Amino acid sequence: MRFEGLLSQWDDAKGYGFITPRDGAPKLFVHIKAFALQQERPRQGMALSFEVGHDAQGKKRALKVRPFSTKAQAPKPVAARRSANHLWLVPVFAAFYLACHIAWGLRPGVWGLYMALSMATFIVYFGDKRAAARNQWRVAENTLHLLALAGGWPGALLAQHLLRHKSAKPGFRRVFWFTVVANWLLFVLICSPWLRAWWERG
Repeated sequence: MRFEGLLSQWDDAKGYGFITPRDGAPKLFVHIKAFALQQERPRQGMALSFEVGHDAQGKKRALKVRPFSTKAQAPKPVAARRSANHLWLVPVFAAFYLACHIAWGLRPGVWGLYMALSMATFIVYFGDKRAAARNQWRVAENTLHLLALAGGWPGALLAQHLLRHKSAKPGFRRVFWFTVVANWLLFVLICSPWLRAWWERG
Protein backbone atom coordinates (compact mmCIF):
# COMPACT_ATOMS: atom_id res chain seq x y z
CA MET A 1 0.00 0.00 0.00
CA ARG A 2 1.26 3.44 -0.89
CA PHE A 3 0.85 6.52 1.29
CA GLU A 4 1.18 10.25 0.72
CA GLY A 5 3.05 12.85 2.72
CA LEU A 6 5.39 15.82 2.73
CA LEU A 7 9.16 15.86 3.15
CA SER A 8 9.06 17.96 6.31
CA GLN A 9 12.80 17.70 7.11
CA TRP A 10 15.74 17.08 4.81
CA ASP A 11 19.52 17.24 5.23
CA ASP A 12 20.91 17.14 1.71
CA ALA A 13 24.50 16.88 2.91
CA LYS A 14 23.77 13.71 4.90
CA GLY A 15 21.15 12.36 2.51
CA TYR A 16 18.30 11.70 4.89
CA GLY A 17 15.26 13.32 6.43
CA PHE A 18 11.70 12.73 7.61
CA ILE A 19 8.34 12.45 5.88
CA THR A 20 5.16 13.67 7.57
CA PRO A 21 2.28 11.45 6.35
CA ARG A 22 -0.93 13.20 5.32
CA ASP A 23 -3.03 10.85 7.44
CA GLY A 24 -1.54 12.20 10.68
CA ALA A 25 0.69 9.22 11.37
CA PRO A 26 4.10 9.81 13.05
CA LYS A 27 7.01 11.04 10.96
CA LEU A 28 8.96 8.43 9.02
CA PHE A 29 12.69 8.33 8.46
CA VAL A 30 13.70 8.36 4.78
CA HIS A 31 17.11 7.85 3.20
CA ILE A 32 18.23 9.10 -0.20
CA LYS A 33 18.53 5.47 -1.35
CA ALA A 34 14.76 5.05 -0.89
CA PHE A 35 14.03 7.55 -3.66
CA ALA A 36 13.39 6.32 -7.18
CA LEU A 37 15.72 7.59 -9.87
CA GLN A 38 14.85 11.20 -10.64
CA GLN A 39 16.48 14.31 -12.01
CA GLU A 40 15.90 16.65 -9.06
CA ARG A 41 17.22 16.20 -5.56
CA PRO A 42 14.76 15.79 -2.68
CA ARG A 43 13.94 19.06 -0.99
CA GLN A 44 11.95 20.11 2.04
CA GLY A 45 8.26 20.59 1.31
CA MET A 46 8.19 18.09 -1.56
CA ALA A 47 4.96 16.08 -1.88
CA LEU A 48 5.73 12.37 -1.97
CA SER A 49 4.16 8.94 -2.21
CA PHE A 50 5.84 6.03 -0.46
CA GLU A 51 5.55 2.58 1.03
CA VAL A 52 6.21 1.76 4.67
CA GLY A 53 8.90 -0.75 5.57
CA HIS A 54 11.22 -1.53 8.45
CA ASP A 55 14.96 -1.25 9.01
CA ALA A 56 17.23 -3.85 10.61
CA GLN A 57 16.13 -2.76 14.10
CA GLY A 58 12.45 -3.07 13.21
CA LYS A 59 11.80 0.67 13.08
CA LYS A 60 9.43 2.00 10.43
CA ARG A 61 10.87 3.92 7.51
CA ALA A 62 9.74 5.11 4.08
CA LEU A 63 10.62 3.00 1.04
CA LYS A 64 10.13 3.29 -2.74
CA VAL A 65 9.65 7.05 -2.45
CA ARG A 66 8.73 9.21 -5.41
CA PRO A 67 7.05 12.58 -6.05
CA PHE A 68 3.37 12.06 -6.83
CA SER A 69 2.53 15.58 -8.07
CA THR A 70 4.72 18.61 -8.61
CA LYS A 71 1.61 20.80 -8.24
CA ALA A 72 0.81 19.36 -4.84
CA GLN A 73 3.98 20.53 -3.17
CA ALA A 74 3.40 22.46 0.02
CA PRO A 75 3.56 26.23 -0.31
CA LYS A 76 6.18 28.11 1.58
CA PRO A 77 5.18 28.96 5.13
CA VAL A 78 3.42 32.32 5.42
CA ALA A 79 6.13 33.63 7.74
CA ALA A 80 8.82 32.70 5.21
CA ARG A 81 6.99 34.56 2.45
CA ARG A 82 6.63 37.56 4.72
CA SER A 83 10.35 37.54 5.47
CA ALA A 84 11.01 37.80 1.74
CA ASN A 85 8.47 40.62 1.42
CA HIS A 86 10.16 42.55 4.24
CA LEU A 87 13.61 42.54 2.64
CA TRP A 88 12.73 45.93 1.16
CA LEU A 89 13.32 47.35 4.65
CA VAL A 90 17.08 46.97 4.19
CA PRO A 91 17.43 49.40 1.22
CA VAL A 92 14.80 51.67 2.81
CA PHE A 93 16.89 51.89 5.96
CA ALA A 94 20.02 52.50 3.87
CA ALA A 95 18.28 55.43 2.15
CA PHE A 96 17.03 56.68 5.52
CA TYR A 97 20.54 56.48 6.94
CA LEU A 98 21.95 58.39 3.96
CA ALA A 99 19.38 61.15 4.46
CA CYS A 100 20.26 61.35 8.16
CA HIS A 101 23.96 61.39 7.31
CA ILE A 102 23.46 64.37 5.01
CA ALA A 103 21.17 66.20 7.44
CA TRP A 104 22.98 65.44 10.70
CA GLY A 105 26.57 64.80 9.60
CA LEU A 106 26.81 61.28 11.03
CA ARG A 107 30.19 59.66 11.49
CA PRO A 108 31.09 57.00 8.88
CA GLY A 109 31.71 54.52 11.68
CA VAL A 110 27.98 54.30 12.40
CA TRP A 111 27.29 52.67 9.04
CA GLY A 112 30.33 50.45 9.47
CA LEU A 113 28.95 49.30 12.81
CA TYR A 114 25.64 48.33 11.19
CA MET A 115 27.49 46.40 8.48
CA ALA A 116 29.70 44.56 10.98
CA LEU A 117 26.78 43.67 13.27
CA SER A 118 24.68 42.50 10.33
CA MET A 119 27.48 40.26 9.09
CA ALA A 120 28.07 38.87 12.58
CA THR A 121 24.33 38.24 13.05
CA PHE A 122 24.07 36.40 9.72
CA ILE A 123 27.00 34.17 10.74
CA VAL A 124 25.38 33.44 14.11
CA TYR A 125 22.10 32.50 12.36
CA PHE A 126 24.04 30.23 10.00
CA GLY A 127 25.78 28.54 12.92
CA ASP A 128 22.49 28.07 14.78
CA LYS A 129 20.84 26.61 11.66
CA ARG A 130 23.71 24.15 11.30
CA ALA A 131 23.59 23.24 14.99
CA ALA A 132 19.84 22.58 14.75
CA ALA A 133 20.39 20.16 11.85
CA ARG A 134 23.07 18.30 13.84
CA ASN A 135 21.24 18.34 17.19
CA GLN A 136 24.08 20.32 18.74
CA TRP A 137 24.19 23.20 21.20
CA ARG A 138 21.93 26.05 20.03
CA VAL A 139 22.28 29.82 20.24
CA ALA A 140 19.83 31.31 22.74
CA GLU A 141 16.99 33.27 21.12
CA ASN A 142 17.70 36.19 23.46
CA THR A 143 21.20 36.41 21.93
CA LEU A 144 19.72 36.63 18.44
CA HIS A 145 17.32 39.34 19.59
CA LEU A 146 20.08 41.33 21.27
CA LEU A 147 22.16 41.23 18.08
CA ALA A 148 19.16 42.50 16.10
CA LEU A 149 18.46 45.23 18.64
CA ALA A 150 22.11 46.36 18.58
CA GLY A 151 21.93 46.91 14.80
CA GLY A 152 22.29 43.47 13.24
CA TRP A 153 18.64 43.19 12.22
CA PRO A 154 19.38 43.60 8.45
CA GLY A 155 21.64 40.54 8.62
CA ALA A 156 19.01 38.68 10.66
CA LEU A 157 16.32 39.50 8.10
CA LEU A 158 18.54 38.29 5.26
CA ALA A 159 19.38 35.10 7.15
CA GLN A 160 15.71 34.36 7.83
CA HIS A 161 15.01 34.65 4.11
CA LEU A 162 18.04 32.85 2.67
CA LEU A 163 18.52 30.20 5.35
CA ARG A 164 14.82 29.73 6.20
CA HIS A 165 15.81 29.89 9.84
CA LYS A 166 13.54 31.37 12.53
CA SER A 167 11.18 32.45 9.75
CA ALA A 168 8.17 30.34 10.73
CA LYS A 169 8.03 30.80 14.51
CA PRO A 170 5.41 33.45 15.36
CA GLY A 171 6.63 34.11 18.89
CA PHE A 172 10.21 34.66 17.79
CA ARG A 173 9.20 36.91 14.90
CA ARG A 174 7.01 39.10 17.09
CA VAL A 175 9.98 39.84 19.35
CA PHE A 176 12.24 40.24 16.31
CA TRP A 177 10.05 42.96 14.80
CA PHE A 178 9.96 44.69 18.16
CA THR A 179 13.78 44.80 18.11
CA VAL A 180 13.73 46.27 14.58
CA VAL A 181 11.38 49.09 15.58
CA ALA A 182 13.33 49.68 18.79
CA ASN A 183 16.60 49.89 16.86
CA TRP A 184 15.19 52.50 14.48
CA LEU A 185 13.99 54.56 17.43
CA LEU A 186 17.34 54.26 19.20
CA PHE A 187 19.14 55.26 16.01
CA VAL A 188 17.07 58.44 15.69
CA LEU A 189 17.36 59.21 19.39
CA ILE A 190 21.13 58.74 19.64
CA CYS A 191 22.23 60.11 16.27
CA SER A 192 19.90 63.07 15.88
CA PRO A 193 20.87 66.61 17.03
CA TRP A 194 17.76 66.68 19.23
CA LEU A 195 19.42 64.61 21.93
CA ARG A 196 22.49 66.84 21.91
CA ALA A 197 20.29 69.95 22.12
CA TRP A 198 18.31 68.49 25.01
CA TRP A 199 21.54 67.48 26.78
CA GLU A 200 22.99 71.01 26.41
CA ARG A 201 19.80 72.57 27.76
CA GLY A 202 19.90 70.23 30.71
